[in-house]
Amino acid sequence: MLPDADDLPELLLDLSVPHEDINELVGLRRTLAGDPGALRLLHACVTELLEEPAETGRTPDLGDLFAASPAALGGSFAVFVFVAALPHTLALHRRRGIPAEVSRRTLADLGRNLTVYRRRHGVIGLHHKRWLVRHFRGELFQLGRLQFERARLGQRGSTAIAAAGLDAAPGMPCLNLHIPDFLGPLTPSACDRSLDLARDFFGRHFPEERVETALCHSWLLDPQLKRYLPAESNIVRFQERFRPAREDNERADTEPVRFVFGDPDLPVAELPRRTSVERAVGDHLRAGGHWHIGHGWFPLELE
Repeated sequence: MLPDADDLPELLLDLSVPHEDINELVGLRRTLAGDPGALRLLHACVTELLEEPAETGRTPDLGDLFAASPAALGGSFAVFVFVAALPHTLALHRRRGIPAEVSRRTLADLGRNLTVYRRRHGVIGLHHKRWLVRHFRGELFQLGRLQFERARLGQRGSTAIAAAGLDAAPGMPCLNLHIPDFLGPLTPSACDRSLDLARDFFGRHFPEERVETALCHSWLLDPQLKRYLPAESNIVRFQERFRPAREDNERADTEPVRFVFGDPDLPVAELPRRTSVERAVGDHLRAGGHWHIGHGWFPLELE
């Protein structure tokens, strides 16, 4: 299950793991391989990660297992879990006829998340280990600028969609849309291309899942952004694709700070004002306002 030390560097490169992390991970592999308890935990993590879900969208929570990893492995243990699961993930993709380039770009999110962690903390690690479980279970795919997650409608989302006259009920298949960082501007043309790719991809590779709606849950859908950004901005035009699914009054101030400035713990008073988005996020907080997660949906017919 654990890759050979000679094979590990190439596997890590295939997953876009930063070059500066590779030698350290190869060294930590020896630590892991010499610890029977850690190897048993690795096996348990991979087994649970790959467990067939009762229904799409029920992603297992590996949080307790990840938290039990040996201190000597630092933040590397989850990386080894995903690397150990990789052959199974790729086999699943092949059974579905998923193109190799889609697999590569999807699983490269591991490297992107390692880069974000090292930039903030200077060491190997992952902020959102459970987020990457979706990628390695075949639940989430990178298609152009956007990521699409196979999911199921919840009660509140299905109520809003049904009110618009569509056939919707809790448990019906849908796609959750995600906006990864470090992939260029969120232009309307890039989003259109991603949506075209998604319509073809899921209709072709998951034909048994009758998907009619796409949903998004993000601070980018907070309608307050329209008070600060011009109507032609990419974010406002992205918002206009969606119909409201529900309101969320819970404060989520750290979300835009994390995505826009790279660190959710930055002092609000010191946030830069270099771009229109930076000014919007920081000025709103400095004026005593708060940001919230927006929830939206739109119809999406698969080809």
